[in-house]
Formats: sequence, structure tokens, C-alpha cells
Amino acid sequence: MIARAQRNLVPAALGFGALLAFIVFVEVLIRTGAVNRFIVPMPSQIAGAFERVIVEEDIPHRFLITAREAFWATVLLAVFGIGIGVLLYRVRLLRSATETWVAAMASAPTVLMYPLFLVIFGRSERTIIMMGFVAGLPAVILKTIEGLAGTRRVLIDVGRSFKLTEVQLFWKIFFPAALPTMFVGLRLGMIFALINIVGVEFLINFGGLGQLINDLAERYDLPGTYAAICFVILVSVVFFFLTDRLEKWLRPAD
Repeated sequence: MIARAQRNLVPAALGFGALLAFIVFVEVLIRTGAVNRFIVPMPSQIAGAFERVIVEEDIPHRFLITAREAFWATVLLAVFGIGIGVLLYRVRLLRSATETWVAAMASAPTVLMYPLFLVIFGRSERTIIMMGFVAGLPAVILKTIEGLAGTRRVLIDVGRSFKLTEVQLFWKIFFPAALPTMFVGLRLGMIFALINIVGVEFLINFGGLGQLINDLAERYDLPGTYAAICFVILVSVVFFFLTDRLEKWLRPAD
């Protein structure tokens, strides 16, 4: 147990040390004039802006808005993304007809569709959630297909030898085998969704951390702007942690 704890601690310490060294390096570059401080504020200024942003800009409430939007987008991705992926895997003709288009959609700049979504859903959280959902959908679909297609044939044959029905075969063989790849797709979809959620909040100046970044940028409050961006990263870290916990809960044998 102690040896395992030490093995887990070393990578974490190395990562934290590298991050700290990078922050110090950037601070030195800015203080020496190698980087313009009117473009990039010093990390010490950003750290000093955290308390001000939290107290004066109602950051907890904005954080919860963005987290709520990201959560509902992730729920939609899990339900519809995995569902569509399973459908395309099961219906080969439909998969052959649409898989290329789904892959093409993954590289499309869907954030540019926000005026259409504004017309359909209005200037509300629904627009932001749907933009995040659409942006992350292709990754979840493709990874679901990949995970199901990668199920080992020997496992399928064992299931058939026990005369499992198609439903039982899916839940006892295909789904557990594809689950790790599905979660990779869900994490990728969540990243794309969060990027678009914050981006649309910024563009339409409506709620959440994206609106806060817009407000601070318009006031040319660079330390506050970068502090708000750090909170966006925090949202991403929280969602990554939650999806990791969920995966381990669904796979207790690991």
C-alpha cells in the first residue's frame, strides 16, 4: 500500500512541480519585459485577482450556471450520443450511409450556428446547452461505434454459447467491453461541449463564466479575465473528475 501510494504521489508531484516552474518562468519573462505585461498579466497579479473576482463578480453563481449547462449537455450526450452510436452499430446500412457525415461534423465549426439556435430557442440557457450538445455529439457517437465494434469475438461467442438473447448479449458482453471507449468519447464530447458553452456565453453575453470573461475583457481587466479563464479550467477539471468517478462506479471489478 505504501509503495503504491508513493508511485501515485511521484507523478502528481512531478506534474505540480512542472506547473509551478512554468508559472515562475512566465512571471520572470513578464517582469524582465520579454513578454508585454499589457497583453499577458503576471501570474502573481492573476492570483491576486481571484479574491476580487470571487467577491465582486459573483463567481460562485456564474460557476454554477456554467456547470449546470455543461451537466445537462453531458446528460444529453450520454443519452443521445450513446443511443445513436448503438443504433448505427446495429444497423450497418445506416452506419455506412452516415458515419462519414458524423466524422465530418466533428471537425465543423458548429459554434458559428449560434444565430440559428438563438432563433429556435431564444436567448436562454437552452440555446447554450444545445450548442454544447451538438458540438460534442459526433465524438460520443464515433467512440461508441468504435467501442462496440472492438468487442472481442471470443466474448460474443461465449455469450451465444450460453444462449443469451440479443438484449442480454448487449448488456452483459458488448456494453461492459465498450464502456472504457464510450467514456473516452464522453470525455471528448464534454470538452467540446464546454468549449462551446463558454464560447456562446461569451458571444451572446448571457450568464455563466463566458459572460464574466466578456465583461472583464471589455473593462480591460486582464488579471480578472485570466482569473475567470482559470475558473473555466476548474469546471473542466470537476467534470473530468465526476466522469472518472462514474466510470469506476460502473466498473467496480477494476
